[in-house]
Amino acid sequence: MPRLDGMALPEDWRDGCFAARVMTKEGPSAVAVLRGAAFDMTPAFGTTSAWLNEADPIAAIRARGVPMPIDLPAALANSAHNKRDANKSWLLAPVDLQAVKACGVTYVRSMLERVIEERCRGDASQAEAVRAEVRGIIGDDLSAVKPGSAEAMRLKSALVQKGWWSQYLEVGIGPDAEIFSKCQPMAAVGPGALIGVHPISQWSNPEPEAVLAVNARGAILGAMLGNDVNLRDVEGRSALLLGRAKDNNASCALGPVLRLFDAGFGLEDVRGADITLSIEGTDGFRLEETGAVGLLSREMKDIVGQLIGPHHQYPDGTALFLGTPFSPSKDRGAPGQGFTHKPGDVVRIATPRLGALVNEVARTDACPPWSFGTGALFANLAQRGLPRR
Repeated sequence: MPRLDGMALPEDWRDGCFAARVMTKEGPSAVAVLRGAAFDMTPAFGTTSAWLNEADPIAAIRARGVPMPIDLPAALANSAHNKRDANKSWLLAPVDLQAVKACGVTYVRSMLERVIEERCRGDASQAEAVRAEVRGIIGDDLSAVKPGSAEAMRLKSALVQKGWWSQYLEVGIGPDAEIFSKCQPMAAVGPGALIGVHPISQWSNPEPEAVLAVNARGAILGAMLGNDVNLRDVEGRSALLLGRAKDNNASCALGPVLRLFDAGFGLEDVRGADITLSIEGTDGFRLEETGAVGLLSREMKDIVGQLIGPHHQYPDGTALFLGTPFSPSKDRGAPGQGFTHKPGDVVRIATPRLGALVNEVARTDACPPWSFGTGALFANLAQRGLPRR
């Protein structure tokens, strides 16, 4: 795995405000980084969830944060799973008790790939032929169609008459967004960790995404990068297997840090970001592709409004994957077979102002089993006498 260092942090990390979780000798700590200086928020709040639920999380840093002598680039460098010194600090996924939710089919390109999966019924060998057929019938320029609009409903009617309507088109251009649970709180892995692909899958891929941090009141606080690892053949067999395809050991990665919104960075900066995915395999395979967050077919605030409100609450806040701008389809083996992961793949998801999330692929049963959950966190905090109210 390539060395992680300060280059994987946001390019202006010394000028912004960030939330991180750091594994120290004492245990997991909620850490704020403000203008390059680190502050321990654990004594005051215990968790990032409690801290970010404050009325003004940035003001809380100044009021209650404890200066912390931590070298953030060094902690990131020590996060690589195969080079980690357990006696030194390393970075975890930036969130803890927050629900980890994800959107699907929020980009035209990924929506069409889901339709392809469905019509292939999970058989990757049919992907290229079906891809051409889908684009011939549906086209690939649906970006001007507003989900739920009268135009979208007219398009739906036409496709139903042709026998081409799909459950994925329903959530892609229909009124209701697809929002599902990606993993349990505390289950996401951070930068440098192994990410898991279940060995039952013969057609898997990373999903590079922007991820919003949302507090209990539905306010969008900031953004980070995420990898929504997916088993395309499993989901392609049946959408009812979404949990099997999405929620497996180490199948969700977040990081490297969470950037909080301030005067210098906000929701428009997230919308204007380009996310670059690169994959390097031990077999010499190389892939690099870039997608624009701004090509979302739905407004971010609309998606958050569908997630949280009077009909559904998240008292510990949420981390919300916005969906992937693309799914890699470059042939890795025989022509027309498309892309699938292999153990040892190094996946890098990057955008300059959120940093780079770097992980290495392994079988889910070869990744460290998830053993430190909510109960373990609170047992550790109690042992440390935290938080100090």
